[in-house]
Amino acid sequence: MDAPKDQQQPNNLLHGVKLADMLEALVATYGWEELGRIINIRCFNYDPSIKSSLKFLRRTSWARDKVEQLYLKMIRKKQ
Repeated sequence: MDAPKDQQQPNNLLHGVKLADMLEALVATYGWEELGRIINIRCFNYDPSIKSSLKFLRRTSWARDKVEQLYLKMIRKKQ
């Protein structure tokens, strides 16, 4: 018997969080300019948008890892 979805990964703070939601929360907290300073990638620094950033992050695992780590850091600060 499988555990309910909310109990399958109780220690994984990213479980169930969409990349788009992470990115939107980071942009709301830091803004594009600061986000581009923290994670220096072109899609954050030149004509940034959620759509172009998501396209890049979905194809580029090292950049997605950096976004996930910053998101975790942000939510831990808020707790």
